[in-house]
Amino acid sequence: MSGSATLSSAAPHIPVLLQPILDAIEPVSGRWLDGTFGAGGYTRALLDAGASHVYAIDRDPEVFERAKTWAADYGDRLILIAGEFGNLDSLAEAAGATPLDGVVLDIGVSSMQIDQADRGFSFMQDGPLDMRMSQSGISAADIVNKADEADIADLLYQYGEERKSRRIAHNIVAARALAPITTTAQLTAIIEKSLPRPKPKQAHPATRSFQALRIAVNDELGQLVDGLNAAEAVLAPGGILAVVTFHSLEDRIVKRFLQNRAGAGPRGSRYAPEQEQEEPRFELMGRKARTGTPEEIDANPRARSAKLRIARRTNAPAGVTDGRGLGLPNFDLERVN
Repeated sequence: MSGSATLSSAAPHIPVLLQPILDAIEPVSGRWLDGTFGAGGYTRALLDAGASHVYAIDRDPEVFERAKTWAADYGDRLILIAGEFGNLDSLAEAAGATPLDGVVLDIGVSSMQIDQADRGFSFMQDGPLDMRMSQSGISAADIVNKADEADIADLLYQYGEERKSRRIAHNIVAARALAPITTTAQLTAIIEKSLPRPKPKQAHPATRSFQALRIAVNDELGQLVDGLNAAEAVLAPGGILAVVTFHSLEDRIVKRFLQNRAGAGPRGSRYAPEQEQEEPRFELMGRKARTGTPEEIDANPRARSAKLRIARRTNAPAGVTDGRGLGLPNFDLERVN
């Protein structure tokens, strides 16, 4: 099937920027890895478009249960792997999948997780203040009830770019002194009281704070850096890396990684010596990020903030890029304990 392949009506949600990915890699062939399986939209599209195999990774145990209704239709062409996409290199090697012809990553929380009130991702639905994709480890409730006020403020600012982070953190600490903050509704109410009422068409006041907590709880940015390095390690020469992001922190990391690995990073200035340029590991497929068309945004509002960056692997030996040089915030979640 050509790159114009689309999902059947049975698909549970619409994958963001799917068509630009398929158009960029047509004809689809070989072995691909979907590092953020979710509802399986990218995986199904790649298989339908001609991929011989897709290795699908996710750390949420619920997603593979949902996939049982259709996964068997693809037989042994679909291999489901429980794990984190930051470890996709070791997971792919253990599955005998390397080298790969392509890796696709859709960064962030899935619409299925947001829609489940008991997962605690949404400020629009009341539920336990959890936000753990893997359903284990430190929760959002642990952070807001145990972290120091300064740490909460730093977290909201660094991961959510929330300018009123200090005021929100102060009010969180004051509220938890009276009673533990255990639900999304409690936290949402605290944030709403901390910020001015939003103007028409402005985002909900809790948007940035919930984003920050979710990213911190799941180490999403650390996973992203690890996943980018891992993809470089397992892609065959000519292999494709496609990454979809949904906010500026993620996109900034992906943009800097690909620019650096393509030899297009900063070359120094009169204030800093020029850095030695390594052999490019990637070739950029377009200088700017691809975004959703007005038609896609109308059909799928999630596409409004999405950005897609695609690059092709060269035959240069793989290396490792430090996350600090990519703008990774410096926050130690272990301080919560």
